[in-house]
Amino acid sequence: MMSKKLKIAVLVSGSGSNLQVLIDQMQAGKLNVDIIGVISNVADAYAVTRAKNAGLRTVVLSHVPNGKRMGIKTFEKHTLELLSEWQPDVVVLAGFMRVLSAEFIAQVPCPMINLHPSLLPNYKGLDTHARVLAAGEAQHGCSVHVVTAELDAGQVLTQAVLAVRHHDTAQSLQQRVQKLEHQLVPFTLELMSKGVLDLNHLQQSANFVALPYRLWLD
Repeated sequence: MMSKKLKIAVLVSGSGSNLQVLIDQMQAGKLNVDIIGVISNVADAYAVTRAKNAGLRTVVLSHVPNGKRMGIKTFEKHTLELLSEWQPDVVVLAGFMRVLSAEFIAQVPCPMINLHPSLLPNYKGLDTHARVLAAGEAQHGCSVHVVTAELDAGQVLTQAVLAVRHHDTAQSLQQRVQKLEHQLVPFTLELMSKGVLDLNHLQQSANFVALPYRLWLD
């Protein structure tokens, strides 16, 4: 199957561990992507350091001259200008912690995908690991889904699943799920680069296997 180098832009807010995985696999030639830019809404996020260390085009949209946090509308305006200039094939939200407006999502010039630490549609929102434990779930994991105006509600593309252990805590579950995340995001992008997942024609790309693609990575 033909493989196309996927141009991606990454939006970050935190430590950037998933960004680092993508950088490492791109530089090692294991993942057919080109990270054409990284945008952070937090000036001192370690993800910014990771991006700069890798020599990636990096933009921080965090504060205005008077020191106040940049409003979401201003952030979205500048981000749209950058994405219009960069023309990525897909935008990846990797630990990006601001809620984007429906207007922004509609104007982004390519599909956007987000990583969420639960098996969607279950446990949308925050504190997923503690909520999974409180509910006594037998399984947990993470999902990559298409970003839509409704929070964590877009088409789920891929999932990685693990078994919840009787001695798990919210912290241990978070650590275990993060290991899955580091495998699931590259896997999803590889499917996209090979045309197995076509976000512009999801029905055609799901002809042979019903979405989401599920991986048992315990």
